[in-house]
Amino acid sequence: MDWLKDAPFGWAFAFLFLLSMARANTTYWLGRGIAAGVKHTRFQHVLTGPIYQRAERFIQRWGILAIPLSFMTVGIQTAVNASAGVARMPVLRYLPAVVVGCLIWATMYSTVGMAVIYAWLALGWQWIVAGALVLAITTLAWIRYRRQDS
Repeated sequence: MDWLKDAPFGWAFAFLFLLSMARANTTYWLGRGIAAGVKHTRFQHVLTGPIYQRAERFIQRWGILAIPLSFMTVGIQTAVNASAGVARMPVLRYLPAVVVGCLIWATMYSTVGMAVIYAWLALGWQWIVAGALVLAITTLAWIRYRRQDS
């Protein structure tokens, strides 16, 4: 794993930025496609109702701040980008916001995130395998617990 430790910061940052841009924009455009597809179904009233139109106006006016802020959280970036697409946030508002968010994300993960990965790799393969097993068991237990509640 020496190639990982020898990666220059600029290349790591650029890779993470481009990865984040690809994921966020794909999610946005999938949301736009979902919104367009619903127009031709019996669920069209959902996108034309007064509450949704009000929400759409709100996102178009203030939602731009939600985009970059979501990149500083865990677990909601995808939902926020998809919601921007479903709400048909104008691309000219979305793109600058997503660029700022992706810059934030790339900065966090190319600095602190990579330091955590390097520390984890320094522990040795047996600890990586043990961590992966604990994560897998925890995930399966959580899924099982959620299915029991349903």
